[in-house]
Amino acid sequence: MLLAKIRAIIRRNSNRPGQSLDKKINIGRYVFNTQLRTLQDGDTVHKLTPRESDLLQELYLYRNNVLDRNQALKKIWGDDNYFNARSMDVYITKLRKYFKDSDTVQINNIHGSGFVLILKDEQ
Repeated sequence: MLLAKIRAIIRRNSNRPGQSLDKKINIGRYVFNTQLRTLQDGDTVHKLTPRESDLLQELYLYRNNVLDRNQALKKIWGDDNYFNARSMDVYITKLRKYFKDSDTVQINNIHGSGFVLILKDEQ
């Protein structure tokens, strides 16, 4: 159990070769700070959990393309079991709430595949 926690911490804090993100990313009208794990909408700043931040980073890396559900589960949670899948669904719901007032940012399910972060102004 301890070894799994250590691996998760290392995985979250390691840089992904070829896939590093800028510290601040514009997602529609929102500014996502990957280091501080914040999502800013004007004067409103949402503090993201490490999992929310990791999931949003993965969605952004695959923006306007499908992020495979099992791939994301293995990368972020370390395992694609049923309980982690349900947990991921909760985090997707939380991320959707942050973007609920936006016309240009959506997170959609792709049945049987995964999720897609749609940025309408980038298509």
